[in-house]
Amino acid sequence: MTERWRQALLLIALVILLPATWRVIVALPAFGDPLSQYGATVNALLTAGRHVTNMVAAVNFDVRGFDTLGEESMLVCAITGTCVLLRGSRGEKLTDKAGYVPGRAILPRTDATVLISRIAATLTLLFGVYMLLHGTVTPGGGFQGGVICASSLMLLYLGEGYPAWRRIMRSAVHDGLEGGGALAFVVAAAAPLLLGYSALENILPLGEQKDLLSGGLMVVVNLAVGVSVTGSFAQLMLELMEETRSRESDPVPDEADE
Repeated sequence: MTERWRQALLLIALVILLPATWRVIVALPAFGDPLSQYGATVNALLTAGRHVTNMVAAVNFDVRGFDTLGEESMLVCAITGTCVLLRGSRGEKLTDKAGYVPGRAILPRTDATVLISRIAATLTLLFGVYMLLHGTVTPGGGFQGGVICASSLMLLYLGEGYPAWRRIMRSAVHDGLEGGGALAFVVAAAAPLLLGYSALENILPLGEQKDLLSGGLMVVVNLAVGVSVTGSFAQLMLELMEETRSRESDPVPDEADE
């Protein structure tokens, strides 16, 4: 198809879609107006019924918990597919060196850079754990906390360099976290079925409202998601960084190890 035809099709699509798009825009409620009764119903029922104050987590792990299980399974499948595609052709070598562009200067890391990266990585990890543990109480939860925890590993890479970072980044550990968290989610969903209840129906004490362990089964599911997401994103970071390693035939100076 020529460029002229592509432009013509784009123009036709715009002519067809713009009126419909404009109708949707003008029909939107004003900023701050309630969109539906769904939010009010969730706030009215789940605070008293599940002793939680984070309504987003209550919807994700209770109201539509089975959908969330499907989303978590999709994430595991996506990471697994990535590992199969990348690792299958590359393999895993702990002695690989960083890629090198000929003619580009390699600057050594300063002590300040290493120190700041270590402090930032530690604080980021702690904040991720905080977000994970408070998933049913304050804004946060397993998904957010898991991503933040995994992000701390990239800060560590920036400070330590690839060789030291790779020695602590073991795919077997990440696989265990990813698969173990997903399995714990499945077990939490299936356990009520064995007792004659619906999937993910709460079978644990709800605890006190605003307490760290409030929410019953939601606490277990939230932690399971956090562990799985941490392992998933850590594994994804490792696979992508491994793709930047030098090939055996490439000349790599010793400084590139840093």
